[in-house]
Amino acid sequence: MELKTDPKVEKTFASYPHSVRDEMQKLRTLVIKTARETEGIPKLEETLKWGKPSFITKNGSTLRIDWKEKAPDQIAMYFQCTTRLVDTFRLIFDHKFQYEKKRALIFPLNQEIPIEELKSCIKAALIYHKIKHLETLGI
Repeated sequence: MELKTDPKVEKTFASYPHSVRDEMQKLRTLVIKTARETEGIPKLEETLKWGKPSFITKNGSTLRIDWKEKAPDQIAMYFQCTTRLVDTFRLIFDHKFQYEKKRALIFPLNQEIPIEELKSCIKAALIYHKIKHLETLGI
Protein backbone atom coordinates (compact mmCIF):
# COMPACT_ATOMS: atom_id res chain seq x y z
CA MET A 1 0.00 0.00 0.00
CA GLU A 2 1.23 3.46 -0.89
CA LEU A 3 1.03 6.07 1.89
CA LYS A 4 0.95 9.69 0.78
CA THR A 5 1.36 12.15 3.66
CA ASP A 6 0.94 15.90 3.44
CA PRO A 7 3.88 17.52 5.34
CA LYS A 8 1.37 19.73 7.18
CA VAL A 9 0.16 16.63 9.05
CA GLU A 10 3.49 16.36 10.88
CA LYS A 11 3.23 20.00 11.94
CA THR A 12 -0.26 19.39 13.27
CA PHE A 13 0.91 16.44 15.36
CA ALA A 14 3.81 18.52 16.68
CA SER A 15 1.33 21.18 17.81
CA TYR A 16 -0.56 18.84 20.15
CA PRO A 17 0.33 19.01 23.85
CA HIS A 18 2.85 16.37 24.90
CA SER A 19 0.23 14.69 27.10
CA VAL A 20 -1.97 14.08 24.04
CA ARG A 21 0.51 13.59 21.20
CA ASP A 22 1.33 9.94 21.97
CA GLU A 23 -2.34 8.96 22.11
CA MET A 24 -3.06 10.76 18.84
CA GLN A 25 -0.06 9.02 17.29
CA LYS A 26 -1.47 5.65 18.41
CA LEU A 27 -4.70 6.37 16.51
CA ARG A 28 -2.73 7.49 13.47
CA THR A 29 -0.59 4.36 13.52
CA LEU A 30 -3.66 2.16 13.92
CA VAL A 31 -5.35 3.71 10.87
CA ILE A 32 -2.24 3.21 8.73
CA LYS A 33 -1.72 -0.35 9.98
CA THR A 34 -5.37 -1.24 9.36
CA ALA A 35 -5.19 0.18 5.84
CA ARG A 36 -2.11 -1.94 5.13
CA GLU A 37 -3.90 -5.05 6.40
CA THR A 38 -7.08 -4.38 4.39
CA GLU A 39 -7.38 -5.89 0.94
CA GLY A 40 -8.30 -3.48 -1.82
CA ILE A 41 -6.59 -0.35 -0.49
CA PRO A 42 -3.73 0.46 -2.87
CA LYS A 43 -3.27 4.00 -1.56
CA LEU A 44 -3.96 5.88 1.68
CA GLU A 45 -3.78 9.65 1.68
CA GLU A 46 -3.00 11.33 4.99
CA THR A 47 -3.93 15.00 4.79
CA LEU A 48 -5.66 17.78 6.69
CA LYS A 49 -9.43 18.30 6.44
CA TRP A 50 -10.88 21.11 8.51
CA GLY A 51 -7.34 21.50 9.84
CA LYS A 52 -7.33 18.01 11.38
CA PRO A 53 -5.43 14.84 10.45
CA SER A 54 -7.57 12.93 7.96
CA PHE A 55 -7.34 9.72 5.98
CA ILE A 56 -8.77 9.19 2.52
CA THR A 57 -8.97 6.13 0.26
CA LYS A 58 -10.49 5.76 -3.19
CA ASN A 59 -13.43 3.64 -2.00
CA GLY A 60 -13.69 4.92 1.55
CA SER A 61 -15.29 7.59 3.63
CA THR A 62 -13.05 10.30 5.09
CA LEU A 63 -11.83 9.50 8.59
CA ARG A 64 -10.45 12.22 10.91
CA ILE A 65 -8.77 12.17 14.30
CA ASP A 66 -8.68 15.10 16.68
CA TRP A 67 -8.08 16.55 20.12
CA LYS A 68 -9.77 19.75 21.23
CA GLU A 69 -8.83 22.17 23.98
CA LYS A 70 -12.46 22.36 25.10
CA ALA A 71 -12.35 18.61 25.85
CA PRO A 72 -8.71 18.17 26.95
CA ASP A 73 -9.17 14.73 28.53
CA GLN A 74 -10.24 12.93 25.37
CA ILE A 75 -9.39 12.33 21.74
CA ALA A 76 -11.81 11.36 19.00
CA MET A 77 -12.14 9.63 15.66
CA TYR A 78 -14.64 11.32 13.35
CA PHE A 79 -16.65 9.78 10.54
CA GLN A 80 -18.88 11.42 7.96
CA CYS A 81 -22.25 11.82 9.68
CA THR A 82 -24.12 11.17 6.42
CA THR A 83 -22.93 7.55 6.44
CA ARG A 84 -24.27 4.62 8.48
CA LEU A 85 -20.86 4.06 10.07
CA VAL A 86 -21.37 5.29 13.64
CA ASP A 87 -24.94 3.95 13.84
CA THR A 88 -23.61 0.54 12.80
CA PHE A 89 -20.75 0.71 15.31
CA ARG A 90 -23.28 1.51 18.05
CA LEU A 91 -25.42 -1.45 16.99
CA ILE A 92 -22.54 -3.93 16.91
CA PHE A 93 -20.24 -2.70 19.66
CA ASP A 94 -22.79 -1.05 21.98
CA HIS A 95 -20.92 0.01 25.13
CA LYS A 96 -17.37 -0.68 23.86
CA PHE A 97 -17.16 2.97 22.79
CA GLN A 98 -18.42 6.37 23.76
CA TYR A 99 -20.23 8.03 20.87
CA GLU A 100 -20.84 11.59 19.76
CA LYS A 101 -24.10 11.51 17.86
CA LYS A 102 -23.64 10.03 14.35
CA ARG A 103 -20.16 11.44 13.87
CA ALA A 104 -17.54 10.23 16.32
CA LEU A 105 -16.04 7.67 18.64
CA ILE A 106 -14.69 9.32 21.80
CA PHE A 107 -11.69 7.98 23.70
CA PRO A 108 -11.04 9.26 27.24
CA LEU A 109 -7.29 9.57 27.72
CA ASN A 110 -7.43 7.61 30.99
CA GLN A 111 -9.03 4.51 29.43
CA GLU A 112 -7.74 1.73 27.20
CA ILE A 113 -8.94 1.83 23.59
CA PRO A 114 -10.59 -1.43 22.42
CA ILE A 115 -8.11 -1.97 19.58
CA GLU A 116 -9.63 -4.92 17.73
CA GLU A 117 -13.10 -3.37 17.69
CA LEU A 118 -11.66 -0.04 16.59
CA LYS A 119 -9.77 -1.72 13.75
CA SER A 120 -13.11 -3.08 12.49
CA CYS A 121 -14.53 0.45 12.54
CA ILE A 122 -11.52 1.89 10.73
CA LYS A 123 -11.64 -0.82 8.08
CA ALA A 124 -15.34 -0.18 7.49
CA ALA A 125 -14.66 3.53 6.96
CA LEU A 126 -11.70 2.92 4.65
CA ILE A 127 -13.74 0.67 2.32
CA TYR A 128 -17.19 2.14 3.02
CA HIS A 129 -18.34 2.54 -0.59
CA LYS A 130 -17.66 -1.16 -1.26
CA ILE A 131 -19.62 -2.36 1.79
CA LYS A 132 -22.32 0.25 2.43
CA HIS A 133 -24.96 -2.06 0.95
CA LEU A 134 -24.25 -4.73 3.61
CA GLU A 135 -26.56 -4.68 6.64
CA THR A 136 -23.75 -4.45 9.20
CA LEU A 137 -21.08 -3.17 6.79
CA GLY A 138 -19.31 -6.52 6.83
CA ILE A 139 -18.39 -6.22 10.51
